[in-house]
Amino acid sequence: MSYLITIDGPTGSGKSTVSRLLAKRLNYSYLDTGAMYRVVGLAIQKAGIDLQDEEEVAKICNSLDIKFIHEGGSTKIYLAQEDVTEAIREPDIDLLASSVSTLHTVRKAMTRLQRKIGSQGPLVAEGRDMGTVVFPQAKHKFYLDASLEVRVSRRFQERQKKGESISREKVKKYLIKRDYQDMNRRLSPLRPARDAKIIDSTKLSPDQVVEEIIKEMKKDKN
Repeated sequence: MSYLITIDGPTGSGKSTVSRLLAKRLNYSYLDTGAMYRVVGLAIQKAGIDLQDEEEVAKICNSLDIKFIHEGGSTKIYLAQEDVTEAIREPDIDLLASSVSTLHTVRKAMTRLQRKIGSQGPLVAEGRDMGTVVFPQAKHKFYLDASLEVRVSRRFQERQKKGESISREKVKKYLIKRDYQDMNRRLSPLRPARDAKIIDSTKLSPDQVVEEIIKEMKKDKN
């Protein structure tokens, strides 16, 4: 699986931006698996389904029509015919996605779909369990991290750019809660793969992280 690159890490580590830049640089496809779980969360919210009702949740997962449409350098995400690119980035959907990702039925369905996408050609797969669970045989595995304060600053700035009125302290509490959920869930907890290269992006720009990844990939070829 030399054509597969996995990039895992917590919220605010820069993995989404880095993954998009890396995919563009290498002319690889880009898979945002976090977006897939957000779409599931949104679909469950729209259907008014209780997360404890695994039978109904399974029905939702098995009937989902998720599309990633690349348009003019950006990616639009569709749930059936509806553009949900912005809707799935709402804070409540983000936390719902974290809860949804703890369900066995959801992870099974999403892992199956992600592996199907991964079999179709060169791919940068970004998420929280890409190197540990979904693509354990990938040759190139990376785990991005950064200090909590830097991650808070990044997410706070993102929310401000969207015009949201939110305090930095609230963003920090959200990140701490999300980290706890992701790292302590029973299924596929967030952690680096044993053979992943860990990159601290605290003092690095996205372009610098991309250069670091490419440098590490070149080492593997030697």
